[in-house]
Amino acid sequence: MTRVLVIDDHPIVLHGCRRILEDAGAREILEASNPADGYSAWQRHQPDVVIVDLAMQGKGFSGLDLIRRLRQRNEQLPILVFSMHGDPVIVSNALDAGATGYLLKDTTPEDLLEAFDAVRRGLPYLSHQIATQVALLRMRSPTKKFGTVTPRELQTLALLAEGHSYGQIADDLGVSYKTVVNMCSQLKVKLGARNFADLIRTAVEYLSTSPSRS
Repeated sequence: MTRVLVIDDHPIVLHGCRRILEDAGAREILEASNPADGYSAWQRHQPDVVIVDLAMQGKGFSGLDLIRRLRQRNEQLPILVFSMHGDPVIVSNALDAGATGYLLKDTTPEDLLEAFDAVRRGLPYLSHQIATQVALLRMRSPTKKFGTVTPRELQTLALLAEGHSYGQIADDLGVSYKTVVNMCSQLKVKLGARNFADLIRTAVEYLSTSPSRS
């Protein structure tokens, strides 16, 4: 069972999230309408998962500031951004601030449940479209010298570059979910990626520069 804090200044979004999360088995759902109140609620109740919008009006600090504060206080806290903004720059900034996942509001209840389930287990979540856009945006950084990857790791990189989730990669490769998680952890080390979003960007960059890729 999970205690969830939803921070959004639109009552209809709060109501919709509550109904979906209750169906997902959340034990308790807390609500706040601005970052300052959200941070206070997090300090008082220590929820298991935080779902936060970025574009909120209120005194004190922004949604990005809130994510940074939460991440500084708890490195493992699952934080899902639920936003109407799909600009890859905004998404990238949220991930850099410490968001575990990013989901657009024009999505289905099933997508919200999938994203919620992923982040509460400590796994990153990006939709295929967002992952690809963020990866392409981050390709502008200087090219790195990469370590050697195995054929199976190369397959994994190709699927990551296409925006596949860990679960989809496991199905595509016929391996366990845990195997994919371990392989991606090894790839982060080999490719010098800091986090999941950086690994996606690095995967695209690696595939575009690797001579072994036809």
